[in-house]
Amino acid sequence: MKAGLRETMVEVMTEEAEKGKNLVVMVSDSTSTSKIQPFQEKFPEKVVNVGIAEQNLIGAAAGMALGGMIPITANAAPFLIGRSNEQVKNDICYSNTNVKLVGLNPGFAYGPLGPTHHCIDDISVMRGFGNITIFTPQDPREVRALFHYLLSHEGPAYIRLDSFSCENLPGTSENFKPGALTFHRGGSGDDCDLAIICLGTASHAGLAAAERLASEGINAAVVGISSIRPIDRGALSAVIASCGRVLTVEEHSAHGGIGSLAAEVIAENGLSAILKRLAIPEGQFAPASPVPAIQKAYQLDSEGIVAATHTFLRQTRKDD
Repeated sequence: MKAGLRETMVEVMTEEAEKGKNLVVMVSDSTSTSKIQPFQEKFPEKVVNVGIAEQNLIGAAAGMALGGMIPITANAAPFLIGRSNEQVKNDICYSNTNVKLVGLNPGFAYGPLGPTHHCIDDISVMRGFGNITIFTPQDPREVRALFHYLLSHEGPAYIRLDSFSCENLPGTSENFKPGALTFHRGGSGDDCDLAIICLGTASHAGLAAAERLASEGINAAVVGISSIRPIDRGALSAVIASCGRVLTVEEHSAHGGIGSLAAEVIAENGLSAILKRLAIPEGQFAPASPVPAIQKAYQLDSEGIVAATHTFLRQTRKDD
């Protein structure tokens, strides 16, 4: 059954508040974007709307954290990352305050609104800051497990939360383990043609592509990345070394996302592996277009991943 990721987040916050968790949800004129209304109806005193003032939002959240509350900020990722960048860096990360930052509608989720509303650099930016953990949940089950985990653990966190509804993936767990990779589909050793490594919800398209490739006799491992920091680099290195070819898929710039992370692991471990990155090319903006059109243009949908795999294998396979 499909469920919305934002709606699932709100359900968890409601459950935790009912248990007495001292949390507060803070928005910047983003009550609709965050789907917070059911929570607000039950706990009006636990919702603070600062208006279109993202810098104030982050400063106030840091203050509430210092006062012993657990603030969850929920607003559009492009404005969280762009407009309040300095406050995130200094008030949250450098000060190591217990604030959970939820970046809503990341990537190019705002489609036709264009680059002013796209956020294809959030992982890159947040990886440049210290102290903060970084998560990109893949499905409703993982959203539920992640938010229960975060509300029970101290420290700043950034959560990249997509806006669509989807079903649970076969490999995700009800017990969230920071740093762990999600193995959705096997493939190893001589039987593995490539590993498809996906950022967050891109795992849905990656798994669909792998199933189609399997019908063509191509064996692709599918690995989902929902924990960017921390991440089990040893496990990532092992799957890359085992398969030898790596295709990364992300609705993010090629700069600083999981394609960059895979390249770092290959270089730092001296792996004999070939990497191809499906992403918005480095140094470019995504166009103002409907989301499916952007996904198609950059081969980020399942059909594009299949086509990119065919090209990748033709370019890299040695003659038997």
